[in-house]
This record gives sequence, structure tokens and C-alpha cells, in this order.
Amino acid sequence: MTEALVLGGGGVGGIAWMTGLLAGLADAGQDVTGAGLLVGTSAGATVAAQLGSGLGVEELYARQVEPSLQAREITAEMDIERFAAEIGVTMATAASPARLRSAVGRVALAARTVGEPERLAVIESRLPDHGWPKRALKLVAVDAETGDPRVFDRDSGVPLVDAVAASCAVPGVWPPVTIAGRRYIDGGIRSVANADLATGATRVLVLVPLGPVEPLPSDYPLDDTVAALRAEGAQVFVIAPDEASAAAIGANPLDPATREPAAKAGREQGRRLEPEWAQG
Repeated sequence: MTEALVLGGGGVGGIAWMTGLLAGLADAGQDVTGAGLLVGTSAGATVAAQLGSGLGVEELYARQVEPSLQAREITAEMDIERFAAEIGVTMATAASPARLRSAVGRVALAARTVGEPERLAVIESRLPDHGWPKRALKLVAVDAETGDPRVFDRDSGVPLVDAVAASCAVPGVWPPVTIAGRRYIDGGIRSVANADLATGATRVLVLVPLGPVEPLPSDYPLDDTVAALRAEGAQVFVIAPDEASAAAIGANPLDPATREPAAKAGREQGRRLEPEWAQG
């Protein structure tokens, strides 16, 4: 039986919540962090790479709740209204999700943000190990110019830090990441979790810190993907934040102050979810 752990986007609050939830599941006797396949999108790319580093879930949890262990972050806030206004016309008229992705990419390329080196330093500080793990790890990004998805793995010839940073490059907030002359943005532009990349697994756990609703029209909406995986015979379980966890993540999941409360709320939620997850 092949298990896949699919980790969606959600900012630093989402990183903390997913880490806490995984710790809570482990507390309840359901440690799923050893899944043979890790699929990471945006915040999930960070958590997937951290899990691949070999650190135990308790150590990863401590890195979220103990100030002395927390990675250096840049405080940011996404202006949802401005972003929506910039791509609103395109959303209404785009002939396909691919054209919409390229339109979002144009917004990202034109945005004024911190520089790439500063952002890459943040990603470096998050990752305990900067080398690709032996375990199967897929990280999703989108070409900012073409809108084409790109899935990075250890055979891509791309440094892990660059791949994680590309997947985490929230349009309009963080700079697109340059890899081999191309610019890449957040993999969540393709799908909230890109769970279709878990095809072939027999047991799939999907964590979606911002909920299962796609932020943009997608060729791979989560509901359809989950149905397709189940049709293939896989057991699939999707976990979104409960009320307490959603409150802890808050309205700005990019705020580093969300880390401790989101991790703690996630851990409590994970402990309570054990029986339901165990039944698949």
C-alpha cells in the first residue's frame, strides 16, 4: 500500500497548522509523516520539504511554537481586493484556466516586492536540509509567463530551496523565482492542493489550510480530483481547519504571529480527528 500526503497552500499560518495537525495525529497513534509520497503546494511545499529532511514531527512542531527555534520571516499582507481588481476582468473573460494563470503571472511579474535574494534567505531558514530527500517529493509551481504548471522533484536538476521558493511565490506578495531563466509563481494558482499528483497511491491524506474551495478556476479542482482518486480505488481523506484552527490562522495567514496559535490549534484538531482518519 502506497500512502501519499498532499499538503496545500496557506501561508505561514498554514505551515504551522499543518505541522500541528500532523503532530496531533501522531499523538493519537496515527503518524502519517512517513508517507512514501509527499506532494507540496505553496505552504505545503515548505512542510513537505521539512518532512523530507528527516526531522521528526515533534521537532518540526517545536520550530513553530518556540520563538528561539522559529525561522526568520518577513511580515506581509496580501491585498485581496487589489489583487482581485487587477485580474477581475481576466477572470471573467479568460478562455481557459491556463490563460488565467498567465494573467496572474503578469500581475506577479509587475508587482513591487522584496528582492529574490531576501525571499530565498527566508526559505533557506525554514528548511533543516537543503538537499532533496530520497523519498518521493513533488513540489508544484507555475511559469509566470506561460501559465504552464511545473512539478519539481529530485530529478529536475533544481535546488530544493529554489523549488520551494517558487511554489511559495504568492503573486503580488513575493517575487517570482528565477530558475534556468524562467520565472515561477505559487503552485496554488494551478490548484489549491494539486492532489491529482497523488494518482497511483492507495491511501491519500490531503490537508488544505485555507479550505477546499479553489481560489481560481482550475483544470484540477479538488472535489473532482478526490472523486477521480477514489474511482481508482484509493482511500482519500481531506482535512480542513475546524473553527478553532481557522480562527487561529486568521484573516492574514502570511502574518508570522499566527504560527504558535495555529500550530497549537492544529495539534488539538489532529488529536480529535484520529478515529475518523483511521477509518479512511
